[in-house]
Amino acid sequence: MRKKTLRNSMKSELEKLSLPVYEDLSYQIARRLFDDSSWKDADVIGMTISKAPEVDTFQLIRKAWEQGKTVVIPKCVPHTKEMVFRTLTRFSELEKVYFGLYEPIPSETAEINAENIDLLVVPGLAYTTAGYRLGFGGGYYDRYLKKYHNQTLSLAFSQQIVSDLPNEPHDMAVAKIVTEEGVFLCGG
Repeated sequence: MRKKTLRNSMKSELEKLSLPVYEDLSYQIARRLFDDSSWKDADVIGMTISKAPEVDTFQLIRKAWEQGKTVVIPKCVPHTKEMVFRTLTRFSELEKVYFGLYEPIPSETAEINAENIDLLVVPGLAYTTAGYRLGFGGGYYDRYLKKYHNQTLSLAFSQQIVSDLPNEPHDMAVAKIVTEEGVFLCGG
């Protein structure tokens, strides 16, 4: 119950961001990410297609393509509560699915195994500086992170950093959190 309350509270807080502030903060976070060694060293980067008020990932995807990187996007498999990552070479390879989310069209994209993803950008609503996150409630990323062993980081507006979150044994921390104010090195 506490997680649901925290999710609703953070969503309400983030929805207060005006479009100019949202775009400015997303841009600042992107610039910090592009300077980070995790980004620079990665050839294959996994990330979601953002939905406001999440940090904008469209600009990250464009930059990755400009730099010759491979971008892979998650495709959820609801009946197994798992996800797979599929290549994305243009935005027209996306389709709208449940909750208004965009995912890769399977017939137009190729599946990539976890060990072939150099950097995974893990989404969430709130984070501790230790790298623990409050996700959106499906548990897809926690299940995926159990079999993923390369670099992880999350993107967050500074207001998404909180002092404490309810943790469960299956929760997986990320290694870094990139905000507009700086990069937190975490335990993940």
